[in-house]
Parts: sequence; structure tokens; C-alpha cells
Amino acid sequence: MLLKHFFLEKIAHSSYILAGSKSCAVIDPRRDSELYINEARQMGVRITHILETHLHADFISGHMDLTAKTGAKIYAPKSGKCRFEHVALSEGDSFIIEDMKLDVLETPGHTPEHIVYVVTDQSRGASPIGAFLGDTMFVGDVGRPDLFPDIAEELAGKLYHSLHDKLLKLPDYCEIYPAHGAGSLCGRAMGAKWTSTIGYERVYNPSLKIKDKNEFIKSLTSNMPPAPDHFSRCSDINRKGPEMLSRLPGMEELTAPEFKERMKAKDCLVLDTRNYAAFAGFHIPGAWHLDIGGNFPTFAGWVIPPDKDILIVADTYQDAANARLWMQRVGIDRTAACLSGGMQDWINNGYQTGNIGLISAEYLHEHVNKEKKSFTLVDVRAPLEYETSHIEGSVNIPAPHLRFRSNEIKKDKPVYLICSTGNRSSLAASILKQKGFDEVHHVPGGMTGYSAAGYIK
Repeated sequence: MLLKHFFLEKIAHSSYILAGSKSCAVIDPRRDSELYINEARQMGVRITHILETHLHADFISGHMDLTAKTGAKIYAPKSGKCRFEHVALSEGDSFIIEDMKLDVLETPGHTPEHIVYVVTDQSRGASPIGAFLGDTMFVGDVGRPDLFPDIAEELAGKLYHSLHDKLLKLPDYCEIYPAHGAGSLCGRAMGAKWTSTIGYERVYNPSLKIKDKNEFIKSLTSNMPPAPDHFSRCSDINRKGPEMLSRLPGMEELTAPEFKERMKAKDCLVLDTRNYAAFAGFHIPGAWHLDIGGNFPTFAGWVIPPDKDILIVADTYQDAANARLWMQRVGIDRTAACLSGGMQDWINNGYQTGNIGLISAEYLHEHVNKEKKSFTLVDVRAPLEYETSHIEGSVNIPAPHLRFRSNEIKKDKPVYLICSTGNRSSLAASILKQKGFDEVHHVPGGMTGYSAAGYIK
């Protein structure tokens, strides 16, 4: 038995190859699946199994592309009612890959249809050596059950039993292989380590220490971080079987005049992916801003409408191509074109530009302490971040929520925006500009810089 781990930054997704001497399985593959094929080729094995633990909410899975390219069978939860050809699995099912036996446990809680694959390396012994947990349990955390608000408490109760009546019955030495790590919104406080053991998590996982079921349910259905919009879309896309990447239309390169003409269509939007300082200096009026260097895919899935053609502004064609791939990973497939020559080409043609004010932490601090503030300070971080530490007098509206809460901010004063580093506040600024706000400023370095300067005790 040989295990290969793959970690995708930004969405903090873990996937795996489980290999014998001639064949292998890919567990919870990402959408751009060529890397598994290349790795299997280097290992000298053939991909024969594609294993899905559940219908992923935060990314589009690569099962359809992989089966088309390799002929491998897809294995998925029976209760998921997947609409593509697959082997439907439920509690007690098992199958063999060379010397490895995989037993299926139904572990609903994070999602209604979740399963876990427990692996026994029969060439070494008869006890489980590891378990592919999907999002049932993580290192230092457990899966959030609130992605289905109407049945959140029911799912939390089921998760309690999945953990205590099934997973914690496995041997302490059994390794765990979760589908996400630190940075994912599929949990609340995951550890940075990729793997652990049942025994270690039994002792040190905070959620597993909550023995009372009602207390456990309350803990997992209150004060959870906001769920991005695409979490409500991706599960169903994965159930139906996502469109293969090879069948998606390409991305055109348009000159500034062509780009401007294409912008006139009602079904398109402009997305600027440059860093926030460049966007603040000059940008195409009405553009969305998401810095490619930040948590681009999560916020793209969160705020970018999936039913619009996307016109990208980037520093280079490669940056535009990377943005396109990141969006495809979260189910945003309509990237139509990019601006050839970037903003410089736009400017060289004499076209209109917009700008956003940048203010320093020192400047903000001086003005916050004045008796009569002449501006509105909006903290666009998540509520839990705001509760931990914030500037007195600020109001908290998370950046994505400004799409439908901008009416809570008056337009007769300048608006100052702050987040943790400057990326979310720039997104927020682009949204407010679209909503007709004239005087919009944000703080580079955000609360990180504000705190480093000693303004927050």
C-alpha cells in the first residue's frame, strides 16, 4: 500500500492516491485532474477507482474528467442519488483493490449523504490502517452541519453519532485522511497538519471532547463562519456530474476596443484580478475586484454571478488563465475573455478609469479619535473576526454582504473600509462603487497593520 497526498492551496483541499503495485484509487479528486494521471504514470500504476466521500460543497470534483480519461469506475454514496454512472455505496459495503480492503461507513452530518472509506492493508494485518474521512472529521475539528440550514440541528445530531458510534470505534492507531485542512470553510478551526490518528483526535480534538449531544449540537449550529454562495451550488453540480473541462469554451484575448465593445452586452461583467494597490490607482469603472494573490477562489465563488460571461483584467495572460482555472474549480465556468495588454492598453486608448482612495493606518487612527467623525468606518471581516477585535465606532458588514446590505451605509459621507490585510476591503470598495458610492477609501494592511502600529491594545 502506498499513499500519495495532494494539497490545493486557497481552498485547502486534500485529495489522495491510494496505490497497490498495479492499480490505484483517487479519493476526492479536484476538477483539474491531470495531475493524478501524471502521478499514476510515474508510479507505474493504473487508475481503476475514483472514490467520492460526499457531494462536495466548496469545490467542483474531477470525477467526470477522470473517468472519461482513464475508464476508472466512480464510487459514491448511494444516498447521494448521483445522476452519473457509478457504483452506489452504503453502510457495510466493501471492495478490494489488490491487497487493500475498503469498508464503507455511512457518516452523515456534514452532509446528508456522507460516507467514509476505512482501509485495511491485508498484506500486513487484519486491522484498519487508515480512513478517508472526507469532511466528517478533520485534524482538530469536525465538519460543519449548517450548510443545510433547514436541517442543521438534525445533521449535527447525526454527526455526533457518526463520530462517537463509528469513527471513534476505530483503533487509536488508525490514521485519518481528511479532505480539507486549515483555511477551509468546511469547518471552523482546522489544524494545519494534514493527517492525524483516531487516538490523537480522541484526546485533543475540541469537538470530540463535547460528550453531551445537546451541547455538541448547540456548538456546531451557532457562531459558525458565513458560508459562501457557491456552497449551495457545488453539491448539486457534483451530483449531476460537472461539465468536463475539455468541453468548456476557451478564453479569448481582446484588444481594448474589442473589450470595451464586449462590455456592452447585458450578460457580462468585468473582473479585475490585479493587486489592490493597482486596482485603487486605476480600473475600469464598474469592475469587480478580487486580488489573484488572496483567497481568490473562495470569494469568486461567493460573489461572482455564475450566469454571467466574465471579462478578466489581469497583469499577464498567465494571471488571467490562472484566475479562469481557479473559478472553474469552484463552478464559475463562463470566463469569456481577457484584456490583451492589460490596463495599460485600456489607458493607452484614452478610455475612462476609476480609482479608490487608500488611507494609512496612522491617518485612520488620527481621524477615528476625533470628536466628530466625518466618515463611516465599515469593518468588512467576518463577524467572529470583528468580535475578537475591532475599532470602536466601526460597523461590521462582511464584504460579500455589501451586495445586498449597502443600503445600511449613507452616501452623504466618505466610506472607509477595513479588513485584515486589504484584499477584502478592496472587494468591498469595488461593490460600493458599483452601488453608486462616490467617496470610497480603504486601508492597505488592514487590521494587521493597524494592530502592528499599536492602535489596538
